[in-house]
Amino acid sequence: MTRIAVTGGAGRLGRSLVTGLAAAGHELVSLDRAASEAPELTGIHQIAVDLTDPDAAARAIAEARADALVHLAAIAVPFSAPEDVILRTNATLALNVLAAGVAAGIERIVTASSPTVLGYGAPAGWLPDRFPLDERTTPKPWNAYGLSKLLAEQTIAMLARQTGDATRFAAFRPCYVIAPEEWAGAPTQQGHTVRERLDDPALSAPALFNYVDARDVATFVDALLAALPGIPNAEVFFVGADDALARRPLAELLPQFVPGSEQLSAGLTGTAPAFSNAKARRLLGWRPKHTWRGELGALPLSEPARKDVLA
Repeated sequence: MTRIAVTGGAGRLGRSLVTGLAAAGHELVSLDRAASEAPELTGIHQIAVDLTDPDAAARAIAEARADALVHLAAIAVPFSAPEDVILRTNATLALNVLAAGVAAGIERIVTASSPTVLGYGAPAGWLPDRFPLDERTTPKPWNAYGLSKLLAEQTIAMLARQTGDATRFAAFRPCYVIAPEEWAGAPTQQGHTVRERLDDPALSAPALFNYVDARDVATFVDALLAALPGIPNAEVFFVGADDALARRPLAELLPQFVPGSEQLSAGLTGTAPAFSNAKARRLLGWRPKHTWRGELGALPLSEPARKDVLA
């Protein structure tokens, strides 16, 4: 059993991650701005702390006495606060938490990043070198949120250069996270239901139709923590489903929303996603278990969406 500290453990992804890791037999400590009364955190040791305060962060992480640290805490939605606030807050959180983990002698440290570091959706236009997107795709963030997540990745790389292999680091980029209750109709992060995102491709297009079940993120982190001593240090991983959050092939959909991508997306046949999880499969032996088809079944299109598709 591993004692794992999770920052942002009371948040949307954090609750599923803490629950999944606890179910896998680990002892969990959740660190967040305030303790949560969410039922899934019942029995989880929670520490209320302002992690933007470096001294408070250092004390709380040291007191957690963890064997591993997973950093999720952040302003989690682009443009949900002024750009300077997002950049300053997320960069400060990353440096405070990750450096505190090193100072506390924690030997396995993981930070959450984001696919948005790649820069898709840039107002001036964006095209990758190829599809599917993977860890070799050049990051080109165009907003403060994407930049802050790239800084988190660079922070673990910086710390790895300081500590060598004494501390093992990694970063992961979870695709559009769908929590278990959202399959049942609760609103997703952007306020739409999963069914609405499937019925109207324009709703999923800004994320390039990527998604991942929060429970699969938990199994990924479990596999990553176990594998850290035996893989290259400070690696970055995409964490996504084996298919796209779309009823039609992305070879048809992407050219409608990403100008100039016709040839690049032509190789995405069938249900293939825009983001590859092959590196996680290869280095960690991890595969996602959940798909939208398995969770929702063959749902009919809503009538307005049916007209759009046939038009």
